[in-house]
Amino acid sequence: MSDRRSIAGAAGRGVVAAMAMTGLRRMTTGLGLVCKPPPEEIATEGLSGMLATIPPAKRNEAIELAHWAFGAAASIAYALLPAAMRRLPFAGPMYGLAIWAGYETVGKRILVGSGAEDDGLSAQVAIALDHLLYGAIIGVDRS
Repeated sequence: MSDRRSIAGAAGRGVVAAMAMTGLRRMTTGLGLVCKPPPEEIATEGLSGMLATIPPAKRNEAIELAHWAFGAAASIAYALLPAAMRRLPFAGPMYGLAIWAGYETVGKRILVGSGAEDDGLSAQVAIALDHLLYGAIIGVDRS
């Protein structure tokens, strides 16, 4: 992937995939399965100092924009993987799960620290599912 169009397409898929995750996350938090989704957990527990400059009424939007930007960047990284790897069945969803697993095993400890609460199995499953959705969307382009 070397041309700008391919990079822009990957970034666009990542943003759309992160938006889809937001929709699913709104449902899982509304049903009480997830108390605090990862983007909110990172922003409020781990990087709260960065939010200090953002007016409180706009913080949720800033968190969401950061999530979409991360989704774009992660999708570009996926698109840079060898084409043979991206063409494998379920490569996209497995990539999405790898992002979730990385956050759960390493990222949460680095970005959130000991203040991270464990929402339990239902939250783990719900968050894993929205990362599967993310991967399914970015994995659509198998060029």
